[in-house]
Amino acid sequence: MARAASPDTRTTCPYCGVGCGVRAEMQEGRIIAVEGDAEHPANFGRLCVKGSALHETLGEHGRLTRPRLDGVDVDWDTALEAVATRLATTRDAHGPEAVAGYLSGQLLTEDYYVANKLFKGFLGTPHLDTNSRLCMASAVAAYKRSLGADAVPCNYEDLEDAELVVLVGSNLAWNHPVLFQRLRAAKTRNPLLRVVVIDPRITDTCELADLYLGVRPGSDARLFTGLLAWMAERGKLDRVYLERHTRGLDATLDEARRDDVSLEAIAADCDVDPERLETFFYWFASQLHVVTLYSQGINQSSSGTDKCQAIINCHLAGGKIGLPGAGPFSITGQPNAMGGREVGGLANQLAAHMDYDSPGAVERVTRFWSTASLVPRLPEAPGHKAVELFAAIERGEVRAVWIMATNPVVSLPDARRVRAALAQCPLVIVSECMADTDLLEVADIVLPASGWSEKDGTVTNSERCISRQRGLMAPPGEARHDWWIISTVAQRLGFGEAFGYTHPAEIFAEHARLSGFENAGEGRRCFDISALADLERDAYDALAPIQWPVTARAPQGTPRLFEDGHFATPDGHARLLPVAPRGPLQALDERRHCRLNTGRVRDQWHTMSRTARASRLMNHRAEPFIEVHPEDARALGLEDQALAQLEGEGGEYRGRVRLSPAQRRGEVFVPIHWSDRFSASAVAGDLLAAHVDPLSGQPESKHGAVSLAALPSAWQATLVVADDLQKVVDVCRETAYWARVPMRHAERWQLAGEPTSAGRDWWAWLDEILPVATSLWCDDPADGRLRAAGIEVGRLRWWLMVGPPTELPGLAWLDARFTEAAEGSALQADQRRRILAACEDGAADDGPLVCSCHQVGRGAIASAIHAGDASVEALGARLACGTQCGSCIPELKSLIEEERAHAFHPTPDVEPV
Repeated sequence: MARAASPDTRTTCPYCGVGCGVRAEMQEGRIIAVEGDAEHPANFGRLCVKGSALHETLGEHGRLTRPRLDGVDVDWDTALEAVATRLATTRDAHGPEAVAGYLSGQLLTEDYYVANKLFKGFLGTPHLDTNSRLCMASAVAAYKRSLGADAVPCNYEDLEDAELVVLVGSNLAWNHPVLFQRLRAAKTRNPLLRVVVIDPRITDTCELADLYLGVRPGSDARLFTGLLAWMAERGKLDRVYLERHTRGLDATLDEARRDDVSLEAIAADCDVDPERLETFFYWFASQLHVVTLYSQGINQSSSGTDKCQAIINCHLAGGKIGLPGAGPFSITGQPNAMGGREVGGLANQLAAHMDYDSPGAVERVTRFWSTASLVPRLPEAPGHKAVELFAAIERGEVRAVWIMATNPVVSLPDARRVRAALAQCPLVIVSECMADTDLLEVADIVLPASGWSEKDGTVTNSERCISRQRGLMAPPGEARHDWWIISTVAQRLGFGEAFGYTHPAEIFAEHARLSGFENAGEGRRCFDISALADLERDAYDALAPIQWPVTARAPQGTPRLFEDGHFATPDGHARLLPVAPRGPLQALDERRHCRLNTGRVRDQWHTMSRTARASRLMNHRAEPFIEVHPEDARALGLEDQALAQLEGEGGEYRGRVRLSPAQRRGEVFVPIHWSDRFSASAVAGDLLAAHVDPLSGQPESKHGAVSLAALPSAWQATLVVADDLQKVVDVCRETAYWARVPMRHAERWQLAGEPTSAGRDWWAWLDEILPVATSLWCDDPADGRLRAAGIEVGRLRWWLMVGPPTELPGLAWLDARFTEAAEGSALQADQRRRILAACEDGAADDGPLVCSCHQVGRGAIASAIHAGDASVEALGARLACGTQCGSCIPELKSLIEEERAHAFHPTPDVEPV
């Protein structure tokens, strides 16, 4: 499976759905640096901090390199035979619906295609779904029932051509930072471009906002049904467009008017100021070129499809679609969520955007996949969507599941129940890159898969742009590509004639042919890349980014859809559909009185299995946290950086309090990234009930109901240890609170102990868990403070501080000491002092990290502002912060404003008594 490094070092970033192009710098078959591809239409050379650190996440350390069968390393032949035999045995004994697959937006389109073909086509099970269900399913359902296809009508240039951009349920600055920078640049070029941000939290995205609406969580549908009614009453509907190109206006307006449509009533239901609401309504109604960009804050709801529909209704009613700078634009969370849907990765799809209820679709795909001696047996109806799939595993109906490139025991709601269901499932097969993920604990068969920089195929981003993700390096050890693993299993199951692929180019060509198969006339399917079906391997390797449809009529692709007003519905007309707004199903009560909001943080991705390998990405938010309004914290006696605990439907969450006036009262925010591999109890999914949207099956992951309380602790400590001192792991995990923070040369553990451990004998504890004796120490028993370190053969091996982490300096200096030789017993007093202090003599503490690209802390930025660098540009010139990916620019602006406020309100002099 090894391949030589490609001469073309252009590839695609594996993180969010922006789909940025990347150029890699190679040296002796390794990637030593990356930069944005200036020629890629998604980013034109920009990269966010995660993308710019991609080369830091590579390497064989921590990778799965051999197959594992029932806990024992085996060769590939043994593992593949076990997969095929056990799948066949399960199917034969219990029927095809006892077998399931669960895929990921991290897979390439070619991987996805082969998996869908095997499970639905030849194993005959409908139960194949993907983690895209968790982020995009509601947007998909709304597009399909309104526009006739899962087809995003817009492209990124529309953000730059718009007169008004509305950001709803999207912290674009953190979650899609390259698009945020494109929008910032567009606003600079066109001062008339307005930006509205609609979000319960004041996020960094609000830095670009001309208007901010801090709506009550879950009230988005009420906002947009109110907007539609307001437009109708003031004659702002495009009657000509509605008459020519749509259906359903009257019923939709009737439903919108069932509620009080006065500004005051809508504002009260959404908990926003009526004047600000009217401003938004007026701006939206008065401009033609309006883009509404929406993401998880809309989709992750038990009524997410209706929320997306309410947005689409407003665009159709105003004719704000199919034009430059106009349209309802769902921004994808994963790099290939759209590619997975193209090939049928969702349980309610077949392939090539065909559905079970499309006339003739099952029979059409059956004929296409048939060979001289094999006829697939496709199911006749859709299978279980993600949440229901794992419920079926719990019930014992699904007895074998193959999970690829995702971690449902962390990402799904009611996560502990998912883990328990998999633990009792007779057969769990996991294809995975990393050797230490939560899911592997419940796996019977583990298959080592290739990862980014090794995988070779295509991905499709949020604007329908297909890009090549090129394999630049050979996979480590015995890791293999997912398409190869699936195809080889299919061959051992007896389906070799349909799975004889030798290169991903062959899979892509078949996928492209299927997209154009019997795809003509009035019932033409929107997804069609048939013009790419004849690509030879060289042309496939050189494929430039291109937006579908790609057909004989549009060989260069299609940047924007529905420009002629003809939609993908049977009669060519788009549908406005009635929406009855409703709140979250996870209701608040006396016990759980806080509304929970979940989301991503700037420098992390999913469950951190990749991003935690780049130590600088751990510095912006090093621990799990709970963001709380200061007044709520005061009422509970919580201080900033104190430890607190949330209790929700399925479990608890422990994190460090971050006070934020940007948070609404009575609401808390937690990140989704931490798993049991990185903290004691910080799986956001444990707090969430498994409510789903009835149409899309997408879970209500944005809206939980929790209680908030202080986490009692007798002590707090920071332990930094060399990477090879693994004995510490199990002992640290026995504490009431722990968070593991990978560093460049060592590993940091933040610890806190139960009240019952108040009398801990630290010397005995250190002797128990560390093989290296204490070399240096400084303690103050009166206030419970202790600092100590162990040095072995001239090298620092561990360092301990007992005390709150607020007393920590920046630990970069200490981290570097783990690679340097010291003088051991000959240490001078100043050397001992520096190691125990964890910093150079007289060194200023830079404080919390702000700029991850250049590792610039808050303290250094504040000092520069005081010295006169009171603009983002000046700070960039002095410190380089904000000059690379730009993700920290909103925070830089906030710091500038804070320091200006301090300058105008100096601390008054105090007269001596």
